[in-house]
Amino acid sequence: MLNRIWLGFFLVAAVAACARWLGAGDSGVFAAMIAATFDMARLSVEVMLLLFGTLTLWLGLLRIAERAGLVDLLARVLGPLFARLMPEVPRGHPAIGLITLNFAANALGLDNAATPIGLRAMRELQTLNPSADSASNAQILFLVLNASSLTLLPVSIFMYRAQQGAHDPALVFVPILLATSASTLAGFLAVAFVQKIRLRDPVVLVPLLAIAVALSAFVLLLSHLPSAALAPFSSLLGNLTLFAIILAFLLVGAWRKVPVYESFIDGAKQGFDVARDLLPYLVAMLCAVGVLRASGALDFALDGIRWCAAALHLDTRFVDALPTALVKPFSGSAARAMLIDTMKTHGVDSFPALLAATVQGSTETTFYVVAVYLGAVGIRRARHAVGCALLADFAGILASIAVCYWFFG
Repeated sequence: MLNRIWLGFFLVAAVAACARWLGAGDSGVFAAMIAATFDMARLSVEVMLLLFGTLTLWLGLLRIAERAGLVDLLARVLGPLFARLMPEVPRGHPAIGLITLNFAANALGLDNAATPIGLRAMRELQTLNPSADSASNAQILFLVLNASSLTLLPVSIFMYRAQQGAHDPALVFVPILLATSASTLAGFLAVAFVQKIRLRDPVVLVPLLAIAVALSAFVLLLSHLPSAALAPFSSLLGNLTLFAIILAFLLVGAWRKVPVYESFIDGAKQGFDVARDLLPYLVAMLCAVGVLRASGALDFALDGIRWCAAALHLDTRFVDALPTALVKPFSGSAARAMLIDTMKTHGVDSFPALLAATVQGSTETTFYVVAVYLGAVGIRRARHAVGCALLADFAGILASIAVCYWFFG
């Protein structure tokens, strides 16, 4: 899939560049495309320097939480719920703790760190799977919840915004929280419908109602805030929550007699390795996106969508953020490249850049998640996993557009 996407970017760019050269006499398009490859290669290194620090910090903190027993505590608390949602997984099975840790990494926006943990969880779930080549119900639910990516603290997106010079990187905290909640709820309900999960079971219904009431109360609170206060409130809440989680991990670790410094260093080493391995992918995708934009191909496509939106009398500012939304189901690195490109082109705090950041945080990379997670355990039949995950993606994109017009429109 990634091979086709990456090659497709260059082929489409070549066609668009030839059209501009032969049709409009713009021979400078090729120089612009070559310049874009060097600019994006340099940008990749700049982004990677900050990514090293971000992943190192948060994987170090997650290791403290793991050794302090917070992950095991979550697994025990969620055990009755998992027993209803994944009845084929026995209580106390190693997969429960790994799924919990994977969700914790995703909640912190550390999608790259969540992947190796998720692969371990899939292997454990495969030991319970009666079929060698068809995904089990538990694996599908785990995949869809990963694809919907409930991101409570999108620290990676904060990092990208900071790298591009945002005055307040956490400005998109609340919009992402609302959009990712919509995508996760849509994905979960889709799987529950197909798998006939008993949502009326009190063990399932009570947590769902509690989350729904909390989100409704939160939205009600936001609706009473003046428009000018929404963005500052999002920033304050995001920064306070981020620091509170850091402090909680450290205090609980110290209380449980965990050597917090040594544990942090142990986890941080893993973060360093994960970040280092991402550099080739980041260079590849950013350069491909740079060539695509410099060729004019992206502008041609967006102009067509913008014309259709204007014909329907819709506000067209959302169109400039669509590249991130369109490639997100296929490639996380491509979507990340589109996000960074949108920030550079329109300004880090422009409406398209804020919307693109919200879309980036609202869902995961559906086809990548399905291909990597199922491929790691040799499964060829995804069953209803892709359909449910794409429904979650669509809900997340629509919610992102609506929320950003509410907050930043």
